[in-house]
Amino acid sequence: MKYYIIAGEASGDLHASNLMKELKKLDTEATFRCWGGDLMAEQGADLVRHYRDLAFMGFFEVLAHINTIAKNIRFCKKDILEYHPDVLILVDYPGFNLRISRFAHEHGIRVFYYISPQLWAWRSSRVKTIKKNVERMFVILPFEKEFYARYGYEVDFIGHPLLDVINGDTTHPGRKAFLERNHLPDKPLVALLPGSRRQEIRPMLESMLKIVSSFGEYQFVIAGAPSINPDFYTGITTGSSVCVITGQTYDLLRYSEAALVTSGTATLETALMGIPQAVCYKGDFISFLVARSVIRVKYISLVNLIMDKEIIRELIQDDLTSQNLRNELKKLLDGKERQEIIQTYASLREKLGGSGASVKAAGLMIQYLKKNQVIR
Repeated sequence: MKYYIIAGEASGDLHASNLMKELKKLDTEATFRCWGGDLMAEQGADLVRHYRDLAFMGFFEVLAHINTIAKNIRFCKKDILEYHPDVLILVDYPGFNLRISRFAHEHGIRVFYYISPQLWAWRSSRVKTIKKNVERMFVILPFEKEFYARYGYEVDFIGHPLLDVINGDTTHPGRKAFLERNHLPDKPLVALLPGSRRQEIRPMLESMLKIVSSFGEYQFVIAGAPSINPDFYTGITTGSSVCVITGQTYDLLRYSEAALVTSGTATLETALMGIPQAVCYKGDFISFLVARSVIRVKYISLVNLIMDKEIIRELIQDDLTSQNLRNELKKLLDGKERQEIIQTYASLREKLGGSGASVKAAGLMIQYLKKNQVIR
């Protein structure tokens, strides 16, 4: 079968590539045309656009690139028709993918959605678009099945694919080898994960760096995003002792005592690695006002949302001060909160449904595709 897959971010590239790996086991004649990244290309995809050229974040950046976004949408529609896939598989990335889902449905192309947009947080009205245009939705968070059920839409909960990614990461070096490879001294580590986009990295990292001098016995190391040139970080960290390493985020977390993490998937990755963390976020003023007016959830971190209570501290906008960051990191390194967080992470894993998300998703997709009629 012919698969057309659209992923607009690094995490989508990761999870889509693992899905492709499992689809190929079940469909030996599978061919893929994709919008995504290097990992999808490694699975044999014909890569149409790289996610580095697609990620626009915040009110002003989206506005500045509105013509590019419209051009990408027009090209994608044309490309889908020319490829004429057996199924279009959309991976999160709702601003783009929901538009494409409508187009594909109108042209008789079957549409699956892998990893739901966070409609439970804002713009729940988009469920109507999904019900109309998406044949099957495969969700990765336990509360999403109930959320969609409230709108009369049945979805498949397949567990979180990060569990497989982290459990399958068995090639990591020992701590000594990790330090030597990256020319780091033998001091306890604190990981800084300031995000994956330039416009969020700078303000987040500038806030984090202000407290480094208060923890002289620790070394702070930045987990560089693979899509960001290391020189960008150097321009922010000049004059500090903080270094950046790229492509080794899980190894860095594994050997860290604690982490300061920008909201997003990284909060869940850090939790699944068992590392105490504080969640940080500060956006531009307009984007923050817009978000505050429409977001309907109590927390911004996936960890707290899944557990439905504040397990890890969230320092958002005006709360992201040097004093608050300093106090929270001290607790994570020495306080009773440290052990409480680590113990709660075990319950988090249970709620996420166990391993095998990509295997389950691929199996269900093949099962549905073999049926001649649309499920609903």
